Amino acid sequence: MIEPVVLLAFLPAALALNLTPGADMMLALAQGLSGGRRAALAASAGISLGVLIHALAAGLGLAALVAAMPGAMGAIRWLGAAYLLWLAVQALRHGVAAPQAAARAPGRAFRAGLAVNLLNPKVILFTLAFLPQFVDAGAGGLVAQFALLGGLLAAGGFVVNAAVGALAGGAAGRLVQSPRAARIAGLVSATIFGALALRLLLGARSAT
Repeated sequence: MIEPVVLLAFLPAALALNLTPGADMMLALAQGLSGGRRAALAASAGISLGVLIHALAAGLGLAALVAAMPGAMGAIRWLGAAYLLWLAVQALRHGVAAPQAAARAPGRAFRAGLAVNLLNPKVILFTLAFLPQFVDAGAGGLVAQFALLGGLLAAGGFVVNAAVGALAGGAAGRLVQSPRAARIAGLVSATIFGALALRLLLGARSAT
């Protein structure tokens, strides 16, 4: 298994990554604005599950296999961008969720967090570049090592993303009382989703 000294080196690096604003944090923020605190927590849980799945895929060698196929990476990228654009349209149509709708939002938010994380090729490449630095190939139990590292990264990400999303959800709870403010919050959420989609598409151009 992983030596304690290696874990001590991994934890601050993982925390720094979790605290760096990125697609996952922006997704949790947007879900909090559009669906409230419970949606933000659910989206953060979906994101964290995606991180763990990526780590397991890297440990099993599946991530490297997919990364070696440009066509597969391109398909994942475009599916992810299309899904984010769909989320943007939904945010524009519905704005901030009313209390009754917010009660049904966590399931959708969880699936959104999971899907967006899994459909982000940059996460696949990042996992392949970052986690192996802390894995001891000679110690055996490679999949278990990747699972442990992925679990720690996912746990830290959940805490950070959930906190950001919950703050946005608290603001959304107040905004829902004003139809105009609710529409503005929906526009902000849609803009975030659209920006994330554009980020994926620009990444596709720069990779060619």
